[in-house]
Amino acid sequence: MDTNLIVQGPNFEQIKKTDQNKVEYWMARELMPLLGYPNWQKAVEVIGRAAKACINSGENVDNHINRTVKMVKIGSNTMREVPDYMLDRYASVISNCLKSWQVTI
Repeated sequence: MDTNLIVQGPNFEQIKKTDQNKVEYWMARELMPLLGYPNWQKAVEVIGRAAKACINSGENVDNHINRTVKMVKIGSNTMREVPDYMLDRYASVISNCLKSWQVTI
């Protein structure tokens, strides 16, 4: 699998967001389908492994991965919170690599 196409392709850039400090980030629930994760539970496992990879490389996890929540409609115009993560480019690339190469951290 060519990881450059996934992490730098048009779909990846289309879902990119920018915060008030001009820092780029991607929401995990939008990113993970592009990376081929079959379900949210698998994505959460890989995000956990990406956090370990950050620590192993001397990076501060909080600079790259931030837990947040998102409101989703569940029917009858009712909303509920679901967990999500804000991932910077570094964390997004790590998540892609862990999936593509089945790396164990």
